[in-house]
Amino acid sequence: MNLLRGYVRVIDRINRWIGRVVMFGIFVMMGILLWSTVSKVFFVPSLWTLEMAQFAMVAYFMLGGPYSIQMGSNVRMDLLYGEWSDRRKAQVDAFTVLFLIVYLVILLWGGWDSLMYSFQYGGERSSSVWRPYLWPIKSIMVLGIFLMLLQAISELCKDILRIRGDKIPREVV
Repeated sequence: MNLLRGYVRVIDRINRWIGRVVMFGIFVMMGILLWSTVSKVFFVPSLWTLEMAQFAMVAYFMLGGPYSIQMGSNVRMDLLYGEWSDRRKAQVDAFTVLFLIVYLVILLWGGWDSLMYSFQYGGERSSSVWRPYLWPIKSIMVLGIFLMLLQAISELCKDILRIRGDKIPREVV
């Protein structure tokens, strides 16, 4: 059980730190979209702004997802769940997180194959006018999926500890 607690502590700390840093990515997106507006009004429209804003949003979403799960910000059907005991909630969560883990493993496998394809064929590029390389955003996506998988396993560990009756202290965020 100490191994589970240690895993939870390390993974939660990593994803909390990354999530807190990535949280400021909203300002990056705002800056890109502001430049897009300014350049369209006062200068020649930029070709890169829309696609770069999309890349920034993907990075924001993929790297912030594990932090969101850690904070319990995910959506749940609360019809019955809210009335259950903590132990019952942990049992149901331990079962359902297995589906998430399987999904994330398959997603990681496909993401890794797509990333390798980008490297293998001389640097895959977007089909837009700007034509950026796709390996940087694919790398971020694979990293985000991997961190999400680690966080899902951390949540499973927490559920196992709760089922056993251990209290999981929620660290101050």
